[in-house]
Amino acid sequence: MSTVAIAPVTASSQPVQSSARLWMPEQVLFTPTALEEPWGQQILSRVQGLNLPIEKLSRNRLVGLRGDTERETYDISKRTLAIVTAPPSNFKLSPIPPSADWQFHLAEGCPAHCEYCYLAGSLQGPPVIRAYANLPQILAGLGTYEQSKATSFEVSCYTDPLGIEHLTGSLAECIRYFGTREAGYLRWVSKFDGVDQLLDIPHSGHTRCRFSVNAAPISKRFEGGTAAVFARLQASRKLALPRSQGGGGYPVGLVIAPIMAMEDWRDHYTNLFDSIRTALDFDCDLTFELITHRFTPGSKEVLMGWYPYSQLDMDESNRSIKRNKFGGVKYVYDSDTMKSLRRFFETEINQRFPQAKLLYWT
Repeated sequence: MSTVAIAPVTASSQPVQSSARLWMPEQVLFTPTALEEPWGQQILSRVQGLNLPIEKLSRNRLVGLRGDTERETYDISKRTLAIVTAPPSNFKLSPIPPSADWQFHLAEGCPAHCEYCYLAGSLQGPPVIRAYANLPQILAGLGTYEQSKATSFEVSCYTDPLGIEHLTGSLAECIRYFGTREAGYLRWVSKFDGVDQLLDIPHSGHTRCRFSVNAAPISKRFEGGTAAVFARLQASRKLALPRSQGGGGYPVGLVIAPIMAMEDWRDHYTNLFDSIRTALDFDCDLTFELITHRFTPGSKEVLMGWYPYSQLDMDESNRSIKRNKFGGVKYVYDSDTMKSLRRFFETEINQRFPQAKLLYWT
């Protein structure tokens, strides 16, 4: 079984277990149609209250955001929040197995700096963080996709909704909406930890709050701009604790991703499970989702442009090729490595968290 060497993380070079600093964009752009929306005006009031630089565009287009290199374009984009309206195509939902029945979007783009970014190659144009001003219309259209049985909706495929919640308030609005549904259930995932504003929302158990976590060498090396894993686990604890104990009483989940077969990976992931058990040392509605590291030729090219000095292993010679039904290529771990990883993770979860549900391995 092959393993990937990752340079050791030292206390002097990496942050302590702390909360993420709130992302404050250097410019907030509003399109004319976004300003016509009541929700767009609500976002405008929020960013004005934070004294952020605001530009009201004359056209419904985002221009002037490209630099001379991919890295310069990335830097400009990651400092920009654009408030726009979701196009009509966003109102036609797509299934998103195994995560949920359907996906919808309150935003696209993410303020974090993960060097394995899942969005690389998935979104068109510069990776500007775009939040949607017509969120009420988006939510109103979800009812047609609900069935008589429980129907799940994933809202974090193209963004980290908690990472921009202090700027938009959109995640809280989604939670309130699903708290009124009979069969609709919301799912979101984050690498941030600012959950205090979500604790008192009436959610009726219809929102599962998940946090993406990883072993220390990976989270500290490759997840820039995010909350430390310790802080994410504490946020999960806050959300899962009963209301009577000052928590949110939410169903919660942990997405361990991307799982990497680094040197001494068993020891590092054992330490992660120790931390999880310490944070969630009480009965709660808990799920796990397990996702191994993979990349495509397109995502590798984009990531190398964004992070030219990254130590992330994307050596195709160490991977197996997996093809989808359309002929697309992904590079994944070889069969023996995948079996060893899966056996370890499933054993740890079954032994440590017998009441939790393992939703999928991929």
